[in-house]
Amino acid sequence: MIAAPDRTPLTRSFFDRPVLDVAPDLLGRILVHHTADGPVALRLTEVEAYDGANDPGSHAYRGQTARNKVMFGPPGHVYVYFTYGMWHCMNLVCGPEGIASGVLLRAGEIIEGAESARKRRLSARNDRELAKGPARLATALSVGRDLDGTDACAPGASPVEVLHGTPVPADQVRNGPRTGVAGDGGVHPWRFWIADDPTVSPYRAHTPRRRRA
Repeated sequence: MIAAPDRTPLTRSFFDRPVLDVAPDLLGRILVHHTADGPVALRLTEVEAYDGANDPGSHAYRGQTARNKVMFGPPGHVYVYFTYGMWHCMNLVCGPEGIASGVLLRAGEIIEGAESARKRRLSARNDRELAKGPARLATALSVGRDLDGTDACAPGASPVEVLHGTPVPADQVRNGPRTGVAGDGGVHPWRFWIADDPTVSPYRAHTPRRRRA
């Protein structure tokens, strides 16, 4: 008999560790957003680590700005950014306060609130695609900039929770280059995913955007 996932919320100490320890350890955990339409939960299957000042691919590489200030705050908070003028992406801040690092949530399996997620993701061909990619994940969970700075380690007082779930054995974790990261940051093998999971997004190397004439 397969045991049910552990619904105990993760504490701040889980996130108060180096980002390269936290990122693979998030696989198999359960992310919950309590929305106006009810809770939507997913099992995390793919993430990427971003290591602040040590990482040219990180939003915090050149220091603190109004956009990235949450990354410098306490661990266990939510960092949401808007990209390409269309999409939101969701991250979880980790490491000690004052030193920016975070984990981009790239993909997951919807395990609760699928009907609500389907309404937000009308283009998904099946439930495996509902949260297959960071923008799709944020859309399925109704994540917007209003959640930026939310404390995910305040059970009962926060719309976002990260639950213990079922951690993934080390032999089922894979890693490789991060998707779409250019320059020196593109060489880091800091994308982590569950082997053979159908909800994991396909890898895509960085493609320079064409300038309009």
